[in-house]
Amino acid sequence: MVSLLEQHGITEPTPVQEQIIPAIFEGRDVLAQSETGSGKTLSFAIPVIEQLNRRDGLKALVLVPTRELCVQVSGEFEKFSRGKHLGITSVYGGVSINTQIKKIKTTNIIVATPGRLIDLLDRKAVHLDTIQFLVFDEADRMLDMGFIKDIERILRHMQQKRQTLLFSATISKEIADLSRKYLTDAVHVRLESGVKEEFLHQTYYQTTQDLKLPLLIHLLKHERDLALVFCNRKHFAAKLAKKLSAQGILAKSLHGDLSQAQRERVTNDFRHKRFSVLIATDVAARGLHIEDITHVYNYEIPRDVESYTHRVGRTARAGKSGEAISLVASSDEQKFFKQILFTYRGSITLKVLSDVKLTPLETREHSGPEKKHRQNDHRPGIRRHEPQRRGNRRNDEQRDGNERDERRGNRLHDEPQDGTQRDGNQRGGNRRQNEQRDGNRQDDNQRRGNRRIDNRRNDNRRNDNRRRDDQRDDNKRRDDQRQDSGQQKDQSQDRRPKKKGSWKEKWQDLMRKRREGR
Repeated sequence: MVSLLEQHGITEPTPVQEQIIPAIFEGRDVLAQSETGSGKTLSFAIPVIEQLNRRDGLKALVLVPTRELCVQVSGEFEKFSRGKHLGITSVYGGVSINTQIKKIKTTNIIVATPGRLIDLLDRKAVHLDTIQFLVFDEADRMLDMGFIKDIERILRHMQQKRQTLLFSATISKEIADLSRKYLTDAVHVRLESGVKEEFLHQTYYQTTQDLKLPLLIHLLKHERDLALVFCNRKHFAAKLAKKLSAQGILAKSLHGDLSQAQRERVTNDFRHKRFSVLIATDVAARGLHIEDITHVYNYEIPRDVESYTHRVGRTARAGKSGEAISLVASSDEQKFFKQILFTYRGSITLKVLSDVKLTPLETREHSGPEKKHRQNDHRPGIRRHEPQRRGNRRNDEQRDGNERDERRGNRLHDEPQDGTQRDGNQRGGNRRQNEQRDGNRQDDNQRRGNRRIDNRRNDNRRNDNRRRDDQRDDNKRRDDQRQDSGQQKDQSQDRRPKKKGSWKEKWQDLMRKRREGR
């Protein structure tokens, strides 16, 4: 174990590890308050690995709130259990459950989310009566996500004699009640935040809703290191990533609507610095531990101080400096952020838009990013016909020729009759007017083109609905006909004359009639 730690550059224990590791080796229950990045994962992984052998069977269960944290904790167990050949299985939703069932049969440690573990218990694919070590990682987040009933159901499948370790960033009333109910003579460990005020610079900009995006673009373009941007809504995170990508910023989104494979791919690419800006929601980024994040942006203000603390705790770790920037625009955001200002212990600096010199280019880029994106986007769901494209091209060429003739006529009309030349200022003014007129015509043409595309999309949608209704009516009519034909068949069978006698009786009757006829 010591050699593995040295290979990964770990030579001295963190404060949380110094207090928790000896308590676990003594067999004590632990209630620890520590944030992500404080070294708490190794504080329970090292003692569990050291006390288990391959032939012991299933002995340890680690419950986590999110899939990303499940993969991360499983990776830490695998990394520091080399040489002992322990079976480690990560159990979470979004992937094949059959593969997890096969691996559980020969595993020693399970790292699971409560929902998928309940599914395995319902299928009787796993038995928890042999569990010796039970770990709650990010327990406060599991309670916030409504897993308390699932946790109690899981605990009913375990034996009472076990060692329970509970880790939480905050000790709320619910966490205290949970510890009193399931922990026995626990060691309480309370550590200060791993983020030091002298390393974390916090700033909030008071801006407007229209200038919020150009301000973010300005800040991201001047800070090209790893940045984490937080949003409150999943769909808005995806839209913001697309807008930033359209402005030349390498950005991707991480939210709950992505599949598990997509979420793992995005997290891995961001960890290896294949792109520089990650747009994430609180739930998706919970437990996400990525080194070298220099800036955290609150594009949408969190609703409570606890979420703000978790967000800003993603940077300024391990003695490195970092910056947390909040963009406050609406009245609701100002109201929530005032609560953060009154209750948060760290120092926060106020800045206004006058402190930032936004270039006209950035303001103009934001004035129509969606319009620009829509202009370059040919709506892949709608295809123009070739004759229509040729007709539009001829109309555009004819209109451009008319505009050139009109400008040429204006120039001839503006020339003085005495043969003298106009001065440069007048020519420049006319040129700017012509360019402005051309720009207005292009905007009008673009709006007309978008309107035609929207009308064509609505027509296609109406035609699809009409075909769907016709098909539904045909199916109903076909079912009615099939039902009527079945009833008629039954009635015809009832009217069919009954058979009289067997074939032998019929043959005897026929022979008797022939004899009588003779």
